[in-house]
Amino acid sequence: MDFMPSPWLNIPLQDYEGHMNAPRVAQLDALADLFEETLWRCIPDSVAILGIAGGNGLSRIDPAVTTRIVGVDINPAYLEAVRNRFQARLPLILHCLDLAMEVVPEVPVDLVHAALIFEHAGTEGCLDSAVRLVAPDGYLSTVLQLRPSNAESNVAPSQYPAMQMLSEHFRLVEPDNLRQRMKLRGFELQYETRRALPAGKGFWLGIFRRLL
Repeated sequence: MDFMPSPWLNIPLQDYEGHMNAPRVAQLDALADLFEETLWRCIPDSVAILGIAGGNGLSRIDPAVTTRIVGVDINPAYLEAVRNRFQARLPLILHCLDLAMEVVPEVPVDLVHAALIFEHAGTEGCLDSAVRLVAPDGYLSTVLQLRPSNAESNVAPSQYPAMQMLSEHFRLVEPDNLRQRMKLRGFELQYETRRALPAGKGFWLGIFRRLL
């Protein structure tokens, strides 16, 4: 079987951020807000952000509280942007790898945050990589995109054509399905909330804790 490179390697960061910040999409601020809520609820000494992209939400981290920050992404250009934007203020450790096939070579952290990751990378190898990174009694928080309440496609129409490359690789993950998968891996749902978005879409935030 031929190896298919990730479409994320062909999407410029400015296109991704422009699309996500467009009024019809309006997801960047929502994702940052949900990450901030997760930080407030978990108060982690260490955090790993899977699919860090350009670092959306990193400005919500207090480095006096969270003293170790691991960022993972498949696109090296995204990680370079994170370095340029945040390295002077935050203690960053960045890894370029494919979460669906590779393990993050890091000591486990108090909180692993995975926002809109499993829709692209699946809930097999990627979920196992995420779980492996959670410390004993630690947390895994995830943001899932909910099924649209109308006929809107999962990846919204965009003025950035590169974004449409994602549509055939994007698969919604139902919160109940993830709950069951996390239970099998020894995690319990501690908190959940929903956030409405334009065009009938929405986010679900779930915070899971590893059982002792």
